[in-house]
Amino acid sequence: MAKEKVILAYSGGLDTTTIIPWLKENYDFDVICVCIDCGQEEELSGLQERAKYCGASKLYILDVIDEFCDEYIVPCVQAHAVYENKYLLGTSMARPLIAKKLVEIARQEGATTICHGATGKGNDQIRFELGIKALAPDLKIIAPWRSDKWKMDSRESEIEYCKAHGIDLPFSTDSSYSRDRNLWHISHEGLELEDPALAPNYDHLLVLSVSPQKAPDKVTHVTMTFEAGVPTSLNGEKMKVSDIIRKLNVLGGENGIGIIDIVENRVVGMKSRGVYETPGGTILMEAHQQLEELILDRDTYEVKDEIGHKFASLVYEGKWFTPLREAEQAFIETTQKYVTGEVKFGLYKGNIIKEGTTSPYSLYNEVLSSFKTGDMYDHHDAEGFINLFGLSLKVRALKKLEVESKSNVN
Repeated sequence: MAKEKVILAYSGGLDTTTIIPWLKENYDFDVICVCIDCGQEEELSGLQERAKYCGASKLYILDVIDEFCDEYIVPCVQAHAVYENKYLLGTSMARPLIAKKLVEIARQEGATTICHGATGKGNDQIRFELGIKALAPDLKIIAPWRSDKWKMDSRESEIEYCKAHGIDLPFSTDSSYSRDRNLWHISHEGLELEDPALAPNYDHLLVLSVSPQKAPDKVTHVTMTFEAGVPTSLNGEKMKVSDIIRKLNVLGGENGIGIIDIVENRVVGMKSRGVYETPGGTILMEAHQQLEELILDRDTYEVKDEIGHKFASLVYEGKWFTPLREAEQAFIETTQKYVTGEVKFGLYKGNIIKEGTTSPYSLYNEVLSSFKTGDMYDHHDAEGFINLFGLSLKVRALKKLEVESKSNVN
């Protein structure tokens, strides 16, 4: 009789590699590993051999970079979805797509269970499992770090477990940062970052970037175009979104753009500190917002800003596959119809400096905005507007004077 199949979300790191023999020992599963390529680059090298060596029957490596950019990153850019005013959701955006692909492979393979290596302290367990429950409520989920059968609590113990099962891999027991990387960003946690009183060791920590202090003492000029809220070209060259982000990552990284140090509030209730490198994403977000400043009217801009904050929280909390996310995204997409134009800026030592923005749909009117009197605006009209706009203030002030004068008489 064939064994039950389990789909393991596989990164190739020590945790998920150790989970392969652990699943076989504790559940007697046929383990099928699935690695979702969201732009991890060199982190994917050697995974096929490693998974098979550790006992997996099969490994899928799925390139979803363009889907990640077009269907997850772009909506978040259009929403200006930023969690707690700093975090550009690099990990959060990728998790629902990973969950979706795990479910697709589970269906294809006839698996009954999906397993992930997220810890019981983090946000990823929530994001993975909400995605799986929304798309495949019949599938079982195993989270080893929450299981009583999981006895390991350190890298050393995981390495010893593998060796006891005849698996000898070149993993080191040396402490290092806990990192998550994709095309949009790379995150760093652990070591000195666990103490908010300590400064990050940027010389040891940074992967995509240099610190602003070490960036060149010259301005890098960049021009981008957008059509209906989607980036379409960079420095005059038409290209797809993923290639724009790749090139912006290089330009931003060279100029120290997009490095943030944040103590954020996790969904599970604790605070955590991390350093995020998002060089290309930071530039893309800023360029899009600069264009929106010209195009959106005040009321739409204000409501969109509120929706953007709510959208960021939904994504952070793993609620991508929900009616509310779909409704909020539908609103955001309607605001993007006329977000078309060109944005110019300079990159200099961690700064993004405006150098001019144009759009055929710009609401900026030079005649109206200048100090000169024109046919479209009569300064005298402001008097009536102010009288009506401030009427409630005036009535309140008159009432206070009336009450005070009666009190003084008494």
